[in-house]
Amino acid sequence: MTKSAAYRGLISGRVQGVYYRESTRQEAQRLGVTGWVRNLADGRVECHLEGSVEALARLELWLWQGPAAAEVTGVELEEVACAGLTEFQVRRTDA
Repeated sequence: MTKSAAYRGLISGRVQGVYYRESTRQEAQRLGVTGWVRNLADGRVECHLEGSVEALARLELWLWQGPAAAEVTGVELEEVACAGLTEFQVRRTDA
C-alpha cells in the first residue's frame, strides 16, 4: 500500500505572471497529485497537495524549479490533514 500525505505550500520569488500555477497543475496531474494552487496578494503562490509520498517528493523538487520564466527563492511545505480531493485545480487569487 502506498503511503499518502498532504502538504500546504508557500512558494516565493518571481512566481506570479510566469505561468507558475498552470504549470504546477500540469506537473501535479502528471504525477498523480491532487489539490489546488493559487496566487496570494503578497506575491507568493499557495498550494495544497495530496498524493503518495514519492509523488509529493518529486513535485516538491519541481516547485523549486517551476516554469522557465520563474525565479523561485523559497518553498515552504507544512504537513496537513488530507482533504480527500479528487483533482488538481487552479484557484482564484486570494485577495
